[in-house]
Amino acid sequence: MNTMKKSLTGLLVAGMVAGTGFAAAAADVYTLRIQTHYAPETVSGKLAGQFVDDVQTMSNGQLKIEMFYSSSVVKSVETFDAAATGILDGDMTGGAYQTGKNPAFQFVGDIMGGYDTPWQQYAWLYNGGFEAANQLYNKYDMELIGWWVYGQESLAASKPLKGIADLKDFKFRSPPGLETEIFASLGAKPIVMDFTEIFTALETKIIDGADASGLANNVGLGLYDLVKHATYPGFHSMPSDHLAINKAKWDALPEHLKRIMQVAMQKLAFQTAMTFEIKNTEAAAKLRAQGVTLHNWSDEDRAKFRAAAQGAWQGWADKTPEARALVDSHVKFLKQLGLISG
Repeated sequence: MNTMKKSLTGLLVAGMVAGTGFAAAAADVYTLRIQTHYAPETVSGKLAGQFVDDVQTMSNGQLKIEMFYSSSVVKSVETFDAAATGILDGDMTGGAYQTGKNPAFQFVGDIMGGYDTPWQQYAWLYNGGFEAANQLYNKYDMELIGWWVYGQESLAASKPLKGIADLKDFKFRSPPGLETEIFASLGAKPIVMDFTEIFTALETKIIDGADASGLANNVGLGLYDLVKHATYPGFHSMPSDHLAINKAKWDALPEHLKRIMQVAMQKLAFQTAMTFEIKNTEAAAKLRAQGVTLHNWSDEDRAKFRAAAQGAWQGWADKTPEARALVDSHVKFLKQLGLISG
């Protein structure tokens, strides 16, 4: 066999070996079991379903996602630990459920009085915030993939809420934790109660109002059948739902599948903010036509609320090094955007 034939034969064999290796690699299929608290028929549940389809289609079936809706495996608050310990592979709920684990999770779950829009909040995440946030997740054997933020929540009230002055003695349903501290410092009387008790408490006038959800979701709950005032656009709360994956599972994925997950997550973020912007705007028009008064707080009152929130942030920041790192990162970016002075 002459030299040329030997070279061609060598190249052919090498190509066959390489091709076999490629085929074997391409045949590797990965599966992630992820839980969300959303029901499949809800707007967010449908968006999560589209995320699953995007990942599976872009990966040509190499990465499969088994999505468990409505917290069907473990309770919503237990999803993070279930993923970290291998009962599940991923958590698609929200970081705020984990504040008992570390107060720092407040500042990846619901910053309270921080950004005005989902786009500003995403901007923090993708301009330096992600590194600080992911260090927190890694501490608990999880990897943060991204957020999907549906926008500002609106307060429902039986009396006008035109600004800070109207918060005095305002009795309203509040979730526990940071929010109660902020509103109490402004003269309100937050009452912690379960989400399921809101309608009855409003109906019986135990409370004057409620922090429940965004405007469109509040309509779905029937809150404006009972009360005729709301804050819109909101200013106080903008929860961040997250996708977090078991760190060992994430590290085992090939780089191209990681990239697919990240890109699909950014699409989900965009679709979520856009979809709820449309639904909230539609709900606002219908409510105005039905005689509900929507109160858009002035820049001055928003600044006063944000200042009160910042005071509460600093108290929480002192609880752990991770909380301090996140608060400092948010404050720096809020100053960069001109939302706070200094």
